[in-house]
Amino acid sequence: MRTLESSRWAIPVLALLHREQGSRFAVMARAFDLSHNSLARCLTWLKECGWVLPNPGHGHPLRPEYVLSEAGRPVAALCARIEEARTRLKLGAGELPRWSLPLVAGLGTDWTRFGELQARMAPVTPRALSTTLKAVIDEELVRRRLEDRYPPLPLYALTGKGQELAAALAA
Repeated sequence: MRTLESSRWAIPVLALLHREQGSRFAVMARAFDLSHNSLARCLTWLKECGWVLPNPGHGHPLRPEYVLSEAGRPVAALCARIEEARTRLKLGAGELPRWSLPLVAGLGTDWTRFGELQARMAPVTPRALSTTLKAVIDEELVRRRLEDRYPPLPLYALTGKGQELAAALAA
């Protein structure tokens, strides 16, 4: 999961390539309203991972410019499920921070402390984890509770919406 989150647009691009059985550069750029440089960086990274290939038969205007490799097909199927869950939950591809999907995947319905989360998600920094927690709490994927003691102990758990996204990530 962390590998997919290394590139912000990897999951949506792979989901589109899975759904369309390949795509052209301009179609992908329009679909996500991406700049040429952002999409080029994403596709370069996906090619380096071995998940996307330039179509060897490209040249005809109706043939896709990029297709999935054998190794990329199962990853793209996972990305399609993640995108379906995001759509159902009304979460846009660019709305959540980088560590949000690993956080949702690593968090259960049991209450968890910040330090435990940080250990599970190494090498996340405390600042990145804190920012991510605020964002997923705002999107109602995670709930926070303060345990009444001194000092107060914040605990985190998935909401129903977060559990639905976690199920898509685990599938």
